[in-house]
Amino acid sequence: MPVLRQLPRWAWVGGGALAFIAGLVNAAGYLGFRHQSISNLTGSTTLLGVSIGTADGGEALHWTLSLLAFVVGAIASGAIVQKSTLKLGRPYGVALLLESLLLFAAVPLLDRQWSAGLWLASMACGLQNGMFSTYSGAVFRTTHVSGMFTDLGVYLGHRLRGLEVDSLRLRVCLLVIGSFMLGGAAGAVLFERLREHSLLIPAVLTGLCGGLYSLYRQRAATQ
Repeated sequence: MPVLRQLPRWAWVGGGALAFIAGLVNAAGYLGFRHQSISNLTGSTTLLGVSIGTADGGEALHWTLSLLAFVVGAIASGAIVQKSTLKLGRPYGVALLLESLLLFAAVPLLDRQWSAGLWLASMACGLQNGMFSTYSGAVFRTTHVSGMFTDLGVYLGHRLRGLEVDSLRLRVCLLVIGSFMLGGAAGAVLFERLREHSLLIPAVLTGLCGGLYSLYRQRAATQ
């Protein structure tokens, strides 16, 4: 197995921060009025199938729009970033600022318990997840962890059989899983105090990440 080159420091910091933010957003969805996962589409797709099977048109429409919103966010990411391979110099800052605006826009809608707020938050997650998908062949997703747990198990299984596993793959899995879990814990604490307004925190953090990345990108370009 070829050894993957080291992730740059900015990617480690950014990946961990974005996974933490996704955990915050998802916690707000679970604890909110619909108790819905925002960043994980597996459950949403299942519930769409259930609503179709039970002929519940209203629920089928809601879950369809939730899924489409995530895809629209990923489409926007593809249009802005243009490449899925992680590389300094790509306009991630623009994508992050747009994600921040979507989360800010979702808050007043969620405060009124309107499902459109969930759709905007889902679009923000799709935008984030599509920003940088791979680095040197290692999948780097930040809004859901099912694949990360699968990869972690596979890599540990390889280790048990004495096969070579690049430590980068294990570190990426642990970073995203741990950051996402911490984000969920922080989201629960914030939601207890702020309710739907807790989504303002990831909105601010996402905007801050976008601004810091843009400054880092400018500094790296001048050097």
